[in-house]
Amino acid sequence: MLTEYVEKILKARVYDVAIETPLDIMPRLSKRLNNSLWLKREDLQPVFSFKLRGAYNRMTHLTETERQQGVIAASAGNHAQGVALSAKKMGISALIVMPKTTPAIKVEAVKAFGAEIALHGNSYDDACSYALNIAKQQGRTFIHPYDDPEVIAGQGTIAMEILRQHPDPIHAVFVPVGGGGLIAGVAAYIKAFWPEIKVIGVEPTDAACLKEALEQGERVVLEQVGLFADGTAVRQIGEEPFRIAKETVDEVITVDSDELCAAIMDIFDDTRSIAEPSGALAVAGAKKYIARENLSDKELIVIDSGANINFDRLRHVAERAELGERREVLFSATVDEKPGSFQKFCQTLSDRGITEFNYRYADNANAQVFVGLRINGGDEEREALFASLDAEGYQWTDFSDNEMAKLHVRYMVGGHAPQVEDERLYRFEFPERPGALLRFLTRMGQRWNISLFHYRNHGAAYGRVLVGVQVSNGEQEDFHHFLNELGYNYWQETDNPAYRLFLK
Repeated sequence: MLTEYVEKILKARVYDVAIETPLDIMPRLSKRLNNSLWLKREDLQPVFSFKLRGAYNRMTHLTETERQQGVIAASAGNHAQGVALSAKKMGISALIVMPKTTPAIKVEAVKAFGAEIALHGNSYDDACSYALNIAKQQGRTFIHPYDDPEVIAGQGTIAMEILRQHPDPIHAVFVPVGGGGLIAGVAAYIKAFWPEIKVIGVEPTDAACLKEALEQGERVVLEQVGLFADGTAVRQIGEEPFRIAKETVDEVITVDSDELCAAIMDIFDDTRSIAEPSGALAVAGAKKYIARENLSDKELIVIDSGANINFDRLRHVAERAELGERREVLFSATVDEKPGSFQKFCQTLSDRGITEFNYRYADNANAQVFVGLRINGGDEEREALFASLDAEGYQWTDFSDNEMAKLHVRYMVGGHAPQVEDERLYRFEFPERPGALLRFLTRMGQRWNISLFHYRNHGAAYGRVLVGVQVSNGEQEDFHHFLNELGYNYWQETDNPAYRLFLK
């Protein structure tokens, strides 16, 4: 098997479009960790990601008839750009199906390469199903992002470069894992020549499909995946990648979102570049491995797989930039303190993207909510928003130009509410798509009263939400049935000490 893939990797045609990326020492992190960490800079590819290698190599194997009929792919990010640029280079037609929730920056990046774009559904699965149907109807070839031998071989050229660039003994190579195409190609090549080098996969704790599959001895479908590291948010490892990984991957390490954020900072400190969360997985995994093994004076390779991070994930900068560009409006509104009032209020906001929603129970008459909405810019949409609130009889105050409100008050809405009876606190992850909040409120109906609500868009594919609901002991079973039917990730936080100290 390894011989077969070594031959494919050696013959892979990637350098028509891809570059041989540098392998750079991370001086600050290496000194801090007492090991030599070498960063493989796949973020420097023309599409800022390694995905270009596999997409182009697969497409060079198209027959003349397939080239004439064109290709199709489903992706919300890096794979889409790889296919689009490859198609442009080869002079063939490419149709990329992207979820409707794809950030505009990624849509525009794909358009810039000349690909046709179809926006469909609210998730990758929706887009993929649609793309497969279109492929049959139009005779286009579907280019899979990871579960294809030629895609795997294209990604494996990274390992070929690493072994040539670093001739000294290597202790371990750390590889980000999503669907598995990258680690399959890298591991197949490395183990064929240097089996003593450890190949260690790194996955997000909440999207560890390869780790789970290796532990179970078979591919499994995760019930849910976290979306902070959206480039590796895959529910099931690819079939061919898993076949290779079973024989070549030494272990899989998982890291949480906080560890990823720290790794992004580490990469920035050493390179002044900003990795996407998935791109920083290998650095986070290496740090965890070094601490666990008490490792020192070893040569470690970490693959920075991409830099396609949305600007609005740079939290504070994004918030202020959106306001500065008049793309976010902040305001307060008074709503009735009764079940169903939030649902009615959200319906008034129509399909506008909610960036923030803060509320805490005060009395039985009125509720004050602090709201942030994303708008396209300009005063007309802002005026139309407030006109719609006037039409429904809401009292409101615009805080968009209020420095104190923007800098301080927005984070201080809340406080204790000892008069609230039977309050239960839940933390949710809402999918970041139009209607997610309204769906929650509609499904809840007027059965339970919301006594606390805090939501802030973090620029990710999901929104973090904290909700207080008045649920009596006799209603707990019905309420949990409602939550399970809703399908959103949730955690009960009623016993959290932070809740008791500051909110209860």
